[in-house]
Amino acid sequence: MRNIINFSKNKSTFKMPHLLEVQLESYDQFINKSIKKIFNELFPISNIHNRYQLVFNSCRFGTAKYSVNEAIEKGATYGVPLKVSFRLVSKDEDGELHDVTEQEIYLCDMPLMTHRGTFVINGVERVVVNQIHRSPGVYFSETENTSSTMIIPYRGQWVEFIIDRLNTFHAILDRRRKLLGTMFIRSLGFETNEEIIKLFYPVKQINLKRALNYFCAESIYDGESLLLPAGELYDEATIELLDHKGIKKVSVIDSHEPGVTILTNTFKKDRTSSKEEAAKKIYTLLRSMAPPTLDIAVVYIKNILFDPNHFNLGDVGRFKFNMRLGIDERATKTYLTIDDLFQVFHKLFQFANKEFSADDIDHLSNRRVRRVGELLETQFRLAITQLIQNVKERASLMNESGLSPQDLINPRLVSNIINKFFTTSQLSQFMEQTNPISEMTHKRRISSLGLGGLKRQTAGFEVRDVHYSHYSRICPIETPEGPNIGLISSLASHAKIDKHGFILAPYWVVKNSKIMNEFVYLRADEEDRYTIAQANTPIDSHGKIISDRVLCRRKDAFPMVSPKEVELMDVSPEQVFSPTASLIPFLEHNDADRALMGSNMQRQAVPLIQPDLPLVGTGMEERIAKNSGTILLAEEDGKIFYVDSRKIVVEASKGVKKRYQLSKFLRSNQNTCIHQKPTVQLNQKIKKGAVLADGYATKDGVLALGKNTLVAFMPLLGFNFEDAIIVSEKLLKDDTFTSIHILEFDCEVRETKLGPEEVTRDIPGISDFLLKDLDENGIIRVGAHVGPDDILVGKITPKGETELTPEERLMRAVFAEKATNVRDTSSRVEPGVEGIVIDRTILTRRTTDELAMHVETERKHKIQEEFSALHDEILTVRNNLLKHVLSGHVVASSIRNEKGKIISRKGSTYDDNFFDDLNAIKIIADNKFTNTTKIDNEVEKIVIDGEEKLLQVIADKKMEEDKLLRGDELPHGVLKIVKVFIAQKRRIAIGDKMAGRHGNKGVVAKILPEENMPFLPDGTPIDIVLNPLGVPSRMNVGQVLETHLGWAANKLKFYAISPIFDGATVAEIKEKLKKANLPEDGQIKLRDGRSGLMFDSPITVGYMYMLKLIHMVDEKIHARSTGPYSLITQQPLGGKAQFGGQRLGEMEVWALEAYGAAYTLQEMLTVKSDDVEGRAAMYEALIRGKNPPKPRAPASFNVLLKELQGLCFNVTLEKKEVPDEK
Repeated sequence: MRNIINFSKNKSTFKMPHLLEVQLESYDQFINKSIKKIFNELFPISNIHNRYQLVFNSCRFGTAKYSVNEAIEKGATYGVPLKVSFRLVSKDEDGELHDVTEQEIYLCDMPLMTHRGTFVINGVERVVVNQIHRSPGVYFSETENTSSTMIIPYRGQWVEFIIDRLNTFHAILDRRRKLLGTMFIRSLGFETNEEIIKLFYPVKQINLKRALNYFCAESIYDGESLLLPAGELYDEATIELLDHKGIKKVSVIDSHEPGVTILTNTFKKDRTSSKEEAAKKIYTLLRSMAPPTLDIAVVYIKNILFDPNHFNLGDVGRFKFNMRLGIDERATKTYLTIDDLFQVFHKLFQFANKEFSADDIDHLSNRRVRRVGELLETQFRLAITQLIQNVKERASLMNESGLSPQDLINPRLVSNIINKFFTTSQLSQFMEQTNPISEMTHKRRISSLGLGGLKRQTAGFEVRDVHYSHYSRICPIETPEGPNIGLISSLASHAKIDKHGFILAPYWVVKNSKIMNEFVYLRADEEDRYTIAQANTPIDSHGKIISDRVLCRRKDAFPMVSPKEVELMDVSPEQVFSPTASLIPFLEHNDADRALMGSNMQRQAVPLIQPDLPLVGTGMEERIAKNSGTILLAEEDGKIFYVDSRKIVVEASKGVKKRYQLSKFLRSNQNTCIHQKPTVQLNQKIKKGAVLADGYATKDGVLALGKNTLVAFMPLLGFNFEDAIIVSEKLLKDDTFTSIHILEFDCEVRETKLGPEEVTRDIPGISDFLLKDLDENGIIRVGAHVGPDDILVGKITPKGETELTPEERLMRAVFAEKATNVRDTSSRVEPGVEGIVIDRTILTRRTTDELAMHVETERKHKIQEEFSALHDEILTVRNNLLKHVLSGHVVASSIRNEKGKIISRKGSTYDDNFFDDLNAIKIIADNKFTNTTKIDNEVEKIVIDGEEKLLQVIADKKMEEDKLLRGDELPHGVLKIVKVFIAQKRRIAIGDKMAGRHGNKGVVAKILPEENMPFLPDGTPIDIVLNPLGVPSRMNVGQVLETHLGWAANKLKFYAISPIFDGATVAEIKEKLKKANLPEDGQIKLRDGRSGLMFDSPITVGYMYMLKLIHMVDEKIHARSTGPYSLITQQPLGGKAQFGGQRLGEMEVWALEAYGAAYTLQEMLTVKSDDVEGRAAMYEALIRGKNPPKPRAPASFNVLLKELQGLCFNVTLEKKEVPDEK
């Protein structure tokens, strides 16, 4: 057992949610509820003439064609077929029922989420990232001169209403054209000014004499002539005129009512006076054409806002709408009503009157997360909508009787949209799989980009910045450093997402300054109402706050309040940050920029062969490892029955055995090695949730990304200038930072116009020595050591036939020579790659060639073995259960075997002989086994259960055999795919990037012999020498505290747990150093390894947790002599991937010019670049030992000539013969 010392003062009992819940829960919701909901919402459908009606009955999922590992191996998608049952009701021309056809139709293959929250699409593991966007609802904003409100629907066009600087009310219905607000209201059926006024304001009758500065609510007429239109202001002259006409009482509205001047100003500009006129004008304005009929114009305008199919708020939009406008929350209609619209207008007028402030669009109450389930639901709804459109078109074209749903439905429409989302969407991403933390962070990522989101080019500073509402919801530290900074972030470790997509944060309830044993999850808008104390607020043993004044949060302020005013309290200091940021000990002592780098670099740490648990951790390591899905956990209590490197068998209650298969040397997406190692012993008793096997980058079920190394902060001969790192040769000898990397090489065997390619060992022009590691089929053997240009798969491709002379044909026939009309297209190892072949996979169509037959035989044998073992295992489990139930009981009726021979006679006792023969007995469930009904029922249940499992095994075996008969599914024109996996063992090397957890990164500049490294007074040599100047300017002091505490922990043989913002204090570190008989300041005088002399000053020494990052020199180093050239410019390509050259740019040319290196420069710009003839001549001269030829005109010169000629310049190249120099 590890000796652990926890420095945390906060002993919270709050249980953190599962870290992958954000993915798993959402997808589960989609599969179980959303699909059915979409069908119920969109069906039934009818064609135009109501001749056909298609009704949805039910839907179900079939069984997965491949397991997760099979899908990865075969390059397939891990999914299940979605089958939907439809009923087609046909009617005749009189509307009478003619026919009803019911049919189950395959609609698409729905990709399934694995237990680790990933999808396998075309053999590649992918993650669907959560998207954060503006929530549907109603928002109020203002600029210097305008006030506006915007209604954002869940589906449909955004609609805006504006009050401009002239106090005029406008509507923008298509985000382009402005139209008067009163005109829009008239088009809805409120034609007169009086009707519109009454919708907005209370109208009262008053005496004419008191009407001064009131607004007229009803137009006043004298016979036919209009004296005062509604909406006009009563002034003295108007009152006098009306008094003269004998009018005593008038209907008015108060001039102090919000927005009344806005409405009256708009009336003055509105030239329309009826619904019809307004509808025609709006239609013409929006569609740039006159409406065919008035009805079409009216329906068009009504559809913009009030048709649920065109404008739908959704549950979220309605929830936000009700909350913002103070409408009864029980209103659940997801479409907009006229009442809703006038509520918005009322609010807008109040807003223009400065009665409340604008909405903060960056506040998390106004932003919501669309998780994988919702993103898929949107795509599936789109697919079904398109399918319905297609069905309607088909139904209108088909008039024959006897139609079935199959004739109308085209499943390809649905599968295309689903596949397109998973393969091309910005939110469906190739999974980062360097180590478990990079995997987990990717699944918890929240992106503002993607369809319907922001664009990195146009996103401003405000949306990227940290907002106070992010507290406990979105990590303020973990975000990329590049152009995506702030647009991609990570969910905080304790956060959850509610059904509406809003991020929730947990808090303890505090009453009368005492923490209650209850917690609440709050949205950002709910949290704004409370005063919240921090998690490290001092409390006594009864949970009562003991400080006189408490530092709290209230919105974006941090007041000091009395304990009585505290309403809530943080559950943990870690809740503010993401799991990755929570792994950095002493995070509170680091600058935020360096903490960001530390978070990001932990995700790049390469899994090592022998990782260490960190001497100084934060306590999050175990939680992350267990939630990541990379380690093997026991599903129930039991005892280890069998264990080896490939499988673990756990014997649970009643002898039931559960088998766990281990992953061995699998390749991750980033070419790191996924490998599980058992951590349990034979006959060891285990509990549910116990760690059975470690995964990659874990040790004893705890995340282990790096190694504890003895470091010293000192300059050494200038080798660690800037951020360079000096390491001891001991780290190479001990394989301290050695990692395994697995590369995959694929070789496709295709059908060509001249015939099929062939995998063979018989390759023309290749010596036997180069073929020594190929098997009889021409494929490299497992265990072979390969290097650059070695053959992995021998392959020949037919080339054009050449006519043979009769003599040649005779020679061929006599000596049985193979045809030479083939060329060598073997798959070879790339330059710079060497390693050991650890596996090879052959995917092939079902053909009669030797290799295909060999693969089929191997697979048949494997299927037989696998299912025989399963069959025996089921029988053993069944027999053990029967033994447990029947032992010692009396046989109720004689039991016979299949041949009719009595095995156990009536009245005898069930003994071991009976149970030994159980496999030979055909057990019939309706036998009477004992005289006790309860036991008979139990036996019957065990027997039936066993039979069902055996039948399932037989069915599964049949399915596997069918798959074998069909052959592998390969792309068109591909006959076989051979995959070869090469494992590389990479030791630490000069040029490798290393880092600590505090953003302290550097490159290995020198590997010194162990004896030359500085050493401690007791003779212990230092492992790594770091530059001390890397600390003060970077302000990541956490690394120094870690070094001190690590030294003490190593000496006292304990592991320190120091959670962020709640960890070890300087005093506690000093105390541990003192206890370990080490200097309290953590500094000691070292001796020089070369001379043995003492250095002048004391040096900070201790143990730091160091990581090797995936930016390794083996993948970066590259050299080229000749190689591929660009077809257009004839210049060498660039970059290692293209086997390119080093670019000699404009400034490099200046440098050579400055040195007068004319011949070097001429060579660089001609034969080494784009002088096509010159480089061929140079090669020939070098081969034959001649002097180099004179350079010719480079291809870029010809390009210049052509460009000048394109500008109508008559440029010709005149060549002049120069006599050879003697």
